[in-house]
Amino acid sequence: MTQSVFIASPEGGNGRNVVAYGVLRTLSKQGPTGVFRPIACRRETFTGLLLDTAGAGQDPSTTRGVCPKRARRDGQCARADIVAAYDVARESAGTDRMVIVGSDHSNVYDPQGFTLNAQIAADLQSPVFLAVCTIPRDGDEVKATVDSCTTVIEQAGSQVVGVFVTGCTGTKAADAKRALADSPVPVWTVDKVAFPDEDDPKAGERAMRAFDDAAPEAQVLAALKVRPTSHVTPYDFQHSLLRKAKADRKTIVLPEGSEDRILRAADYLLARDIVDLIIVGDRETLLPHAQSLGLNTLDRAQFQSMEDRSVLEPMARKLCELRAKKGMTYEQALAQLKDPSYFGTMLVVMGKADGLVSGSVNSTANTVRPALQVIKTKPDATLVSGAFLMCFPDHVALFADCAINLNPDARQLAEIALQSAHTARAFGLEPRVGMLSYSTLGSGKGPDVDLMEEATRLVHEREPELPVVGPIQFDAAWSPTVAAAKARGNDVAGHVNVFVFPDLSAGNIGYKAVQRSSGALAIGPVLQGLNRPVNDLSRGALVEDIINTVALTAVSAQA
Repeated sequence: MTQSVFIASPEGGNGRNVVAYGVLRTLSKQGPTGVFRPIACRRETFTGLLLDTAGAGQDPSTTRGVCPKRARRDGQCARADIVAAYDVARESAGTDRMVIVGSDHSNVYDPQGFTLNAQIAADLQSPVFLAVCTIPRDGDEVKATVDSCTTVIEQAGSQVVGVFVTGCTGTKAADAKRALADSPVPVWTVDKVAFPDEDDPKAGERAMRAFDDAAPEAQVLAALKVRPTSHVTPYDFQHSLLRKAKADRKTIVLPEGSEDRILRAADYLLARDIVDLIIVGDRETLLPHAQSLGLNTLDRAQFQSMEDRSVLEPMARKLCELRAKKGMTYEQALAQLKDPSYFGTMLVVMGKADGLVSGSVNSTANTVRPALQVIKTKPDATLVSGAFLMCFPDHVALFADCAINLNPDARQLAEIALQSAHTARAFGLEPRVGMLSYSTLGSGKGPDVDLMEEATRLVHEREPELPVVGPIQFDAAWSPTVAAAKARGNDVAGHVNVFVFPDLSAGNIGYKAVQRSSGALAIGPVLQGLNRPVNDLSRGALVEDIINTVALTAVSAQA
């Protein structure tokens, strides 16, 4: 049985409340059940009634995500906080069995309100019980409403597993059942009950009786025996990064401590105990500046001055040792360590940090060069490549190489593919690799096609069990429909989630075109092949991007 269910309604009124109350009572008989309200006013009283019914001992302060005003103002940003709040609610309830109740009726018209509820259900990987009121509708209108709501929920990445038609009076129930006779999911018709009703102390009994008469316990539990959705939304993926990072905290060095975006991201991460941080810079200078920005948690970071001789001198000796073949002298090493990127990288080499994130003000070359020179590549790697985790509305894919290698040969492309498959696994994706080209399985000819054919052969040779297809066009790799026409009979085509581009130009253009035109969230680049995790930021990185990249680096350091 699934561990959670989301009660969604286009009305959010009394009928929805009867359904939520009834479903909670039903699930509570199976064991402790938690309550979560992603969008709810802290003054409403219905949530307290649900908590009393659940009896899981959940802290009432953990039951709500964000207020309705914030959800209307900036629903997309609120989703990240809702996902985080849901984790807290489950922890407080001490169970994964959760009843999630969507937003309440509001006199403020919000055209995106139901869509936001559907997206949150997908973020929380929860199937949906849909509650539609029949009072203002006849049976055909109920069906049309159910159909349109189901479409929104499915497009968001969740699924409807049962429909409650509420407010049934007179012949309304029969008319709704007629209209929904062909429904692929169970349909239950619930009598009209005012609930909660402060003037009627027996309103709860009446609501439960109406629910039980309409929806027998066995039917409700059977409807919830669904396979968990495989969809992963950007907000769910982002939070999973933070959750994984927090579970095994690593120390990440940030060489660009004078940059405000870095300080804001650091404050966010430290306030939530997600990672430990070393910020390169003078504590006496950076802390007052952080406080002027309204940041109050940076005192939890370790600040490392670049003038600290107790750190600098052994670091310079180690750098001389590592660069001995290049003839580096002690004085040259000291001069090199005036570069914050070099200094930060050497903190990783000296074992003071587990990884590094830089690039908000420095170029990719300035971030990668020190890592290549002193951290170096893994024993089985001959190159470093850059991959982006692309978070689409309902799944995550990986694009490579989008950052490092200009014109890789077949052997290098094969290594990029294998590195990318390893990265995918590290972040919970089962890799299915597509070697991209303008040709699909021999439909076109030319040196570029030959290159990807050879690269595909080498991937097969080095890792025979890895699902890989190539050469393949992007549309045939992405779409099962196109794959059925262009790559008939190939099990990987149409289901690729690791896309290997033929050169840096194509990869960089490709990820940015998809990011900007589709709204996909791009996290990275993840620098693949290094002995220790070092990751680069775009100089246009937002605070959210920096947070994600630091978390990603910390998770990489756990491997």
